[in-house]
Amino acid sequence: MRYKGRPGSQVVTVGHRLDAGTSARVRPHLHRAVDAGHGDLVVDLAGLETIDATGLGVLVGTHRRAGAAGRRLVLRHVPPRIMRVLAVTRLNRVLVVEPSEAAVA
Repeated sequence: MRYKGRPGSQVVTVGHRLDAGTSARVRPHLHRAVDAGHGDLVVDLAGLETIDATGLGVLVGTHRRAGAAGRRLVLRHVPPRIMRVLAVTRLNRVLVVEPSEAAVA
């Protein structure tokens, strides 16, 4: 997990997996990022290959925590496979997903 800050937002990069095996390690990092910053919390998912229900729960929990702190969770560089999971679970209607460069072009 990597943090990059810029005025008005933070960028956190998530690794290859966000599942039952990694959620206990990732959740506190995301929560600390929410608590420590201001503006948008951008979670870069470019390298994410696998997500399960526990990982989705981490994203939803972080989204709620960000909202309670007056912030917004934004997912960036969501791979197509992960975007399909968000669509099937309808979380794409709850979580803010930045449009990909391919969709914008």
